[in-house]
Amino acid sequence: MTILEKYNRYLSESSLSDEFREQLMHMSQDEINDCFYKELEFGTAGMRGLLGPGSNRLNIYVIRKATVGFSKYLLEKFGSKAKEQGVAISHDNRLFSREFAIETARTLSSYGIKSYLFDALRPTPELSYAVRRMKCVGGVMITASHNPKEYNGYKVYDKNGCQLLPNDIVGLVDIINNLGFELNVKRGRDPNPGQILIMDEYIDETYRQNVRKIQINKNLDKSNFTIIFTPQHGTAYENGLQLLKHLKYNVIPVKEQCSPDPYFSNTKSPNPENPEAYELALIYAKKYNADLVLCTDPDGDRIGIAYLDSHGNYQLSTGNETGALLINYIFSQREANGTLSKNGVLFNTIVTSDLGAKIARSYGVSVESLLTGFKYIGSRIHYYSKTKEKTFEFGYEESYGYLISPFVRDKDSLQAMVMISEMTNFYRLQGKRLDEVMEEISKKYGYHADKQFSIFFPGQKGSETMKDIMNNLHEEPLKEIGGIKVVMVEDFLYLSRITDDNEEFIENLPSTDAVKYHLENGTTIAIRPSGTEPKCKFYYDAFSKVSKLDAEVNIAKTHMDILKILKIDELKDDE
Repeated sequence: MTILEKYNRYLSESSLSDEFREQLMHMSQDEINDCFYKELEFGTAGMRGLLGPGSNRLNIYVIRKATVGFSKYLLEKFGSKAKEQGVAISHDNRLFSREFAIETARTLSSYGIKSYLFDALRPTPELSYAVRRMKCVGGVMITASHNPKEYNGYKVYDKNGCQLLPNDIVGLVDIINNLGFELNVKRGRDPNPGQILIMDEYIDETYRQNVRKIQINKNLDKSNFTIIFTPQHGTAYENGLQLLKHLKYNVIPVKEQCSPDPYFSNTKSPNPENPEAYELALIYAKKYNADLVLCTDPDGDRIGIAYLDSHGNYQLSTGNETGALLINYIFSQREANGTLSKNGVLFNTIVTSDLGAKIARSYGVSVESLLTGFKYIGSRIHYYSKTKEKTFEFGYEESYGYLISPFVRDKDSLQAMVMISEMTNFYRLQGKRLDEVMEEISKKYGYHADKQFSIFFPGQKGSETMKDIMNNLHEEPLKEIGGIKVVMVEDFLYLSRITDDNEEFIENLPSTDAVKYHLENGTTIAIRPSGTEPKCKFYYDAFSKVSKLDAEVNIAKTHMDILKILKIDELKDDE
């Protein structure tokens, strides 16, 4: 079908909402092209897109088509077990999330597949847990994570509670693509519809019990220790508040940001990576002289922090810094009490700072760097749970995602908030603030600074420009950046690692559109297009023996040099 044919077909659809019909009637030609020129794709974190009418938007028809495809995929893979064991479904606070979750359950039911649907919004890690707890063959999470309010998404999980890997996604996408135009896709007609069962408090409580078990120093004095908690209008509120109160923390929620508001009315950003997300929480922190601010994203899998430093100010911590602090605390305490594994392994990603890996190796823990997307970490956890070659100790991404215990196979902000609270209080009782702990770490392992920039390439033209940039980086690797020699290039599309005198094959990683440059001064730059948004991401990690400021200056200069080389310096990034 042509773009115009798709557009007219939507206009003629009797079940189309008045809101979407109105949008279609007032679209420019460019807007029509963007809505219909392609189908919404599965990326690093499932399918995610702007809400609205069209094949390149998220709506009830695209959700139905994806679920019909998932139903067929499960039936092909598991046969009657798919019907018997079923699928767990959860959702966040976003527009249409509940409607999409119900449509997912009804579509699965129409193929005879049982579904376990939460009675209301629940965090992503609890969905991963529910898949495992209920012994389901898969799971679906309706969420756009930390994206703006105009977005929603559809994450698909396997029977291990891990997001589907590329090999499985390819099979699923093939089935979906063969279904044709989404408005023509109907539910199944199984004569024995699958049950739609509502999951209750039992799952919540057993999940929280498992989270509480991750504590290392359970009996720390919590008096005079205050936490401010904001769920950013999202899914972590109920579980987060109950967990912290059960553990006897003095926790004060940011009440304006606790309601599951799909418009995110009382926050400038629901993304813990953005400083604006903390503005209201920091007002609370100063009012109550709090020690720690915890900020979870809308679907409750990621967490950011701000802490009271040794100078009486509040500092934000990057995902890499929080990861390094947690690794240092967890491994030192496990070593002290004899619970650190002899064959322990830490998982990070190819865009994560090297600081956490340095700390892990100093404790005798091996490190495996995987592709971006926590599904790779979840899959590797499952692999070692079978082979017993290594024991999981910690997993994290620079994008504020952490996992302490593998009863969940996705990043888990609830686990992280419990361990971050314990860690911060532990050091407070020693007379230290987290900035002082970071200084100790930096003196031992070197000063690291990290920063991510995102350049947006919206629309069809932008997508083509981004592809050209990545193709050039793969075909003609940079030799130097800003006068600094490139000593190694890791090309994850061709799975090659190139130095001056050697080229080797990168093992144990699937091919992906990403490249990483290692400079002579110790700086690394990883570049990859987002798997869920029209943007290209640039990840910098700089090292200095002198100071963190020295490393930060290095990053700022290198980024400007990169933009100039790629001729995109005139474009505004999202920082």
